Amino acid sequence: MSRVNKLKAEKRHIAKAITWRITGTIDTIILSWILTGDPWVGLKIGIAEVITKMTLYYFHERVWFNIDFPNTQRRHIFKTITWRLVGTMDTMFVAYIISGDTTASVQIGFAEVITKMLLYYFHERIWHKSKFGLENSND
Repeated sequence: MSRVNKLKAEKRHIAKAITWRITGTIDTIILSWILTGDPWVGLKIGIAEVITKMTLYYFHERVWFNIDFPNTQRRHIFKTITWRLVGTMDTMFVAYIISGDTTASVQIGFAEVITKMLLYYFHERIWHKSKFGLENSND
């Protein structure tokens, strides 16, 4: 892969990280608010996760970019599962640090397993249809 195409791919990964983080943060804030009953706790958890999740997502995307696995629906399912494992652990850790409540942290983490896997799968499918940052694109 040429240097220019590698830079385009990296630009794509950064854009995917940003769009996913916006989606994920909104979901985290809403779930945390519902499960703790406190909108400020939900907001704090969502804001704190912006940095941790953006960083983790970027590295997750870079790892998957280097895995020789056909770009199929099956790949998107595996990426969804691996990302959700990483994301759930991060959410529970951040939720516990902010709320100090183990039960709420676990509830938020488990609720996100369902909502985030669905959201991530559709996010990945949308990006699969996009040619932004791919070798053959003209962006």
